[in-house]
Amino acid sequence: MQAMPIQKQLRWWSIAAIVLFVTMWLLGPAILPFILGAGVAYLLDPVADRLERAGLSRLMSVVVISLLAILLLVAVVLVVVPILVRQATALFDAAPEMFRQAQVFITTRFPQLLPKDGTLGTALNDLGAAMKEQWGNVAQTVMTSLGGVISTIALLVIVPVVAFYLLLDWDRMVAQIDRLLPREHADTIRRLGREVDQALSGFVRGQGTVILILGTWYSIMLMVIGLPFGFFIGIMAAVLSFIPYVGALLGGVTAIGVALFSFWDEPIWIAAVIAVFVIGQVVEGNYLQPKIVGGHVGLHPVWLLLALSVFGSLFGFVGMVMAVPLAAAMGVLARFAIERYRESALYTGEVLPPDPGQPVLVELLPRGTVEEQIRAAREQAERQRAEVLRDARAMGQDHGSQG
Repeated sequence: MQAMPIQKQLRWWSIAAIVLFVTMWLLGPAILPFILGAGVAYLLDPVADRLERAGLSRLMSVVVISLLAILLLVAVVLVVVPILVRQATALFDAAPEMFRQAQVFITTRFPQLLPKDGTLGTALNDLGAAMKEQWGNVAQTVMTSLGGVISTIALLVIVPVVAFYLLLDWDRMVAQIDRLLPREHADTIRRLGREVDQALSGFVRGQGTVILILGTWYSIMLMVIGLPFGFFIGIMAAVLSFIPYVGALLGGVTAIGVALFSFWDEPIWIAAVIAVFVIGQVVEGNYLQPKIVGGHVGLHPVWLLLALSVFGSLFGFVGMVMAVPLAAAMGVLARFAIERYRESALYTGEVLPPDPGQPVLVELLPRGTVEEQIRAAREQAERQRAEVLRDARAMGQDHGSQG
């Protein structure tokens, strides 16, 4: 059977990719719960495999994981989310007054830096007023948009159910997909799949662990210090830490600004807030990132931000959810394309010799061997024919005598 030309294969795979993107664009809100459920199953599959190795069946492993996940989700919704919303609202309400006092302080102490009617002072006043005025509108718009995309029923019912069944059948599903791979490219696709899994797990599982540790450290220590809005600031700094230095910088500046506003007469607490972020950065840079994330092929922050921006613009909230796995896959495919390019004649400038094709087996025999075999075969055929004729005549004579 003749192999399909590579151009035709590329054409079919391109059509499949276009169909996938069009489906995401048209059915985004409808398929979002299933995408989230698949993502949850992917993240929890290593835990289920570990429980299986410990002696539990696959069903019992999934049940245990589901119960723990439900308890954790309930705790987060009932305890963490209300505190975050309350402190975030209070911080945005207090921000204009903080800006005003900062302006008064700078104007009093350093009048040459901030003239009374200068452009910078006017900008600070406008910024503070705008933040207070627009915060309610922004929050309402965000909640309305999310409500239009993700219904409460989808979040509380469809996602857990989809995650449960996909996690239960994850290994069988992966094996079935492996059997459907094109046989000619199966090894290459498996290799790319492993690299995508390493990149995705390196970012999601590794960076998620780092965010969890930093969020716990920042939020608890800032609350112990007594910093207003400390829990929200700590969580915000930890979540943004997937971008190097951005989380610590934004969270540190916000925390120090609030500390200056709240602890102006107690500099020891201001120093304590600074120390919390310095210790967090030292531990993250010297231990958490190298030990937890460093062993994986991760995603570059700039590449991730580009993926979030592009897919978010094209497919909305669904695109933002799919941005991380798609960025991992595209990064692996880009590295694979570069690897093939460096092996090609376009890069090396040397044309590879043509494929010699299948070798032909030639057996050397003494002269006359073939003719001798043909003559022997003919003689044997003549003998067999003579025997058949003799047997036929003998049978005819026997019938005649009987008659």
